[in-house]
Amino acid sequence: MVENKTTYQKWKHRLHEIIYEADTPAGKFFDVVLLIAIFVSVLAVMLESVSSIDAKYHKELNILEWVITILFSLEYIARIISIKRPKKYIFSFFGIIDLLSTIPKYLSLIIGGTHALVALRALRLLRVFRILKLVRYMGASRMLTRALIVSRAKIFVFLFFVLILCTILGTIMYLIEGNPSGFNSIPRSIYWAIVTLTTVGYGDIHPITPLGQFIASIIMILGYGIIAIPTGLVGAEYIKQTSKDKQHTNTQACTSCNAINHHNRAQYCYECGNVLNEYDAS
Repeated sequence: MVENKTTYQKWKHRLHEIIYEADTPAGKFFDVVLLIAIFVSVLAVMLESVSSIDAKYHKELNILEWVITILFSLEYIARIISIKRPKKYIFSFFGIIDLLSTIPKYLSLIIGGTHALVALRALRLLRVFRILKLVRYMGASRMLTRALIVSRAKIFVFLFFVLILCTILGTIMYLIEGNPSGFNSIPRSIYWAIVTLTTVGYGDIHPITPLGQFIASIIMILGYGIIAIPTGLVGAEYIKQTSKDKQHTNTQACTSCNAINHHNRAQYCYECGNVLNEYDAS
């Protein structure tokens, strides 16, 4: 009984290694095949949206989509089975994307047209970072996310200031330009101020008086400086996060919590303390 359990655990560990890691030939092959399947699936949905192609190859495209959907369903189940804490995967970013990219075809049996949502599978192409061993960029994305979270208060204050500035400038332009220029209300004038300050410049309304044009010029120049401020705020926090972040070197994934980017010689998971490669020595 113990031997059977150990065999099952070794098989489960091997399955996890293939599915979640890209350092081994089997793991890389699995991920490459997965990416090809995603490309083919998204391409099939795109072609199906072209009426002339769909009319000619609807049956073939439908069969192809069902084959890929079944494969992704099996893959989703295998991912849940191979990890000790399934909730970690199910409620993770990739877990939610995997689920959302699998169920639309099944929903199409009940609700027509929802199969087009399988285009969400394009998001799964983010796994290419692991396959090409660009894990440092995945780490960079996490640091950027942390930087955005840490600087959210400063960004909120900045946006609040910009909103107040647009309200004041819009009101001034309403008083200067008035109805002849299209500034027929304060909300519409505030809309113009926002469009001008962000350098979008739709041109649907514009000042015609010299004073209004002068103020508009100031707002346009001011817009370039304002756009750079959030970048500076986030950039400063990003540098702090970079100095704190540990540099990881491979795609070793924990079989318990699914954390990745462990050091090559790591024996325990930095996230939950689980033993890494516990069955490789036997």
